Amino acid sequence: MSSCRALVVTEAAGYYLAVSDTTRERGVALAPRQRILSKKRGVRDMITLKRAYDPASRSDGTRFLVERLWPRGISKASLPIDTWLKEVGPSTELRKWFSHDPDKWDEFRRRYSSELAANPAAWRPIVAAARHGRVTLVYSSHDPIHNNAAALRDYLLKKSRAPADSRRTSAARRPRRVGASTLSARRR
Repeated sequence: MSSCRALVVTEAAGYYLAVSDTTRERGVALAPRQRILSKKRGVRDMITLKRAYDPASRSDGTRFLVERLWPRGISKASLPIDTWLKEVGPSTELRKWFSHDPDKWDEFRRRYSSELAANPAAWRPIVAAARHGRVTLVYSSHDPIHNNAAALRDYLLKKSRAPADSRRTSAARRPRRVGASTLSARRR
């Protein structure tokens, strides 16, 4: 029986992967959960995070400021962003309640996801831009892990992983009826 150990990927979202200790020809055999996350890496790389106080780079792609409040100490002319999406930031009540307390992180993500689900028009420009290239979510928090941009990226990745079957209409899910004439034609 193989044992599993947890490997923490130290990115802004703090993903966890499981790696099996059994080996194959080319190294470590991957657990099914890790294969899923490995495939997702391409999508995850399309949406990156960066603090507003960090310098912009060409590799950032389309830059969206995802805060309701403008970052302190930065003039609007000096922050290189493509769009300021105020509506995609957490509500004032939620932001004040969270106050960047890591102990409230799970509840914050749940409440923020509810807000995002109620206002899809706010985050759709991010998804549209991500289909064409790299997107950078710009945030002002000091904590690179527990902030609204990380929660937003997780939400968008979760939305992008939704299976295609769940988006199909009920008519498309119904099985086709095959008549006797169709069956006899198939047998020929």
